[in-house]
Amino acid sequence: MKKVILVQRNDPGADHGANERKLAELKELARAAHYSVVGVLTQTRYPDRKYQVGRGKVDELAVFVEVSGADKVIFNHQLSTTQIYNISETCKCEVIDRFNLILEIFASRATTRRAKLQVELARLQYELPKARSIVSLLKKDERPGFMGLGGYEDSYEQDVKKRIVRIRNEIHSSCKSSESLRSFRHERGFSLVALAGYTNAGKSTLFQSLVKEGTEVEDMLFTTLSPTTRSLSINQRRVLLTDTVGFIEDLPHWMVDAFRSTLDEIFLADVILLVVDMSDPVDVIRQKLVVSHDIFWKRIEGVEIVTVLNKVDMVDSDDLKRKVDAISYLAPHPVLISASSGDGFEALVDKIYENLPHWDRSRIALDMSEESLSMVSWLYDEGIVHSIDYGEQIVLDIEAREEVLQKVSKFNI
Repeated sequence: MKKVILVQRNDPGADHGANERKLAELKELARAAHYSVVGVLTQTRYPDRKYQVGRGKVDELAVFVEVSGADKVIFNHQLSTTQIYNISETCKCEVIDRFNLILEIFASRATTRRAKLQVELARLQYELPKARSIVSLLKKDERPGFMGLGGYEDSYEQDVKKRIVRIRNEIHSSCKSSESLRSFRHERGFSLVALAGYTNAGKSTLFQSLVKEGTEVEDMLFTTLSPTTRSLSINQRRVLLTDTVGFIEDLPHWMVDAFRSTLDEIFLADVILLVVDMSDPVDVIRQKLVVSHDIFWKRIEGVEIVTVLNKVDMVDSDDLKRKVDAISYLAPHPVLISASSGDGFEALVDKIYENLPHWDRSRIALDMSEESLSMVSWLYDEGIVHSIDYGEQIVLDIEAREEVLQKVSKFNI
């Protein structure tokens, strides 16, 4: 396991609690990337143009690297190409920032063709503004291995832009396939429900409990990268439930956009379960809800969002009430649950059912024939048969999609 040192620069006057949370998240990200954190350096100051932190702190960092035998230094702030170059020259080891670390995690967990394309697209979009600086520094010291990018010519920036276009086109084609798949699933009588929310909110635990089968559930960021979908029945309605990649604090819009096709599993859903970790401080909960709604804004049309307040068993009743009241304007009708214990699941299932796409209910009479018996079998697959009476006629009380009822109405006597 590679050893890393984490570095965080805090703005003067910044909230201490927020700084602590950011550092804790960086540690979790490092753990998710399977690094061993051997040290942490922090400094309170405004950013330095050459090093992000002060020159004295970089010298201290270089000594720390040598003594600890660290393989890599990870900064919690986005670094410019020049800053990465200057720090790596002083510390004599690889230097990356938080966004490179996130890309590393996604790259290590991407298994499908589309997921791998998303990772490459995000990397290229991150790299594009730095392209000219990278080439300039490579030429300056003739270091073809700098940042692992190899030797480049002046055309590097144009090559990156062309590659971005090609990847976007390929992802766009796969998105069309997703739309077709959604239509196909609806035609087969399935409604689509997606779990969304921040990493470690408990989405995968909730997913496992609802579908009652084993899935990867770890106390680690980004355990879910490629969406996982399973079927279940809710009050006789067939539902496809999808566990999606978690949001993360301070994720730049270009990264959200790059992974848009992964998030399409959310945007294409009929119902979104927005899972919230109620053990977080109330200001963090509020911020995460605001960002989540911002991600959804203008990307979903008519999709019901059910806010699921998870881990309520980890909060005392008075504190829980205070938090629920504080976020009521962002989550007006939440469902309170504990994904680990199952508390609140009955109310959650009822809420999901209440928000599924509307099905009409009708009384159908069919003549007694072989064709009608086949139709009855089909109706059991496509809808909910509340009652059926076999006599001179076959009389059904059925609930189903409008398209199903229209088709069967042709045989109604």
